[in-house]
Amino acid sequence: MQIDFKEAFMALALSEANRSLEINEVPVGAVVVLNNKVIGKGFNTSISKNDSTRHAEIEAIRRASGLIGNYRLTGADLYVTLEPCSMCYGAIVHSRISNIFFGAHDLKTGVCGSCADFSKFNFYNHKPLITGGIMEEKCSKILKDFFKAKRS
Repeated sequence: MQIDFKEAFMALALSEANRSLEINEVPVGAVVVLNNKVIGKGFNTSISKNDSTRHAEIEAIRRASGLIGNYRLTGADLYVTLEPCSMCYGAIVHSRISNIFFGAHDLKTGVCGSCADFSKFNFYNHKPLITGGIMEEKCSKILKDFFKAKRS
């Protein structure tokens, strides 16, 4: 039986999203993978840390860079439960992550095809490959449930 690594790593990102949920943050999680090993994990902590840059992707990139001792994560993949925003896309480009795998499309701020497609801009010196919709239903559900509970 062949293992679906994309789903396995996205499941880990969903575990990180649940950590956000536990502290009443928008439930988004991310993992950075290099050579099929997780080298960085992160979840949203913007509200609890009073820092708008504390998105899941940024947290995972910071931890991965710290672990390998280099800000360049060449050859690494990022799995994130929600399509990256412009800030996170910039961090992904600067860290030289090779592939972005995301779950839910973000129709309000996503820049990997939903609101804009930053990969089409010619001024970036690095272009990660983008694959969206990995475990999309599960990734969308955690967000929908969170915002539904907030509205009630």
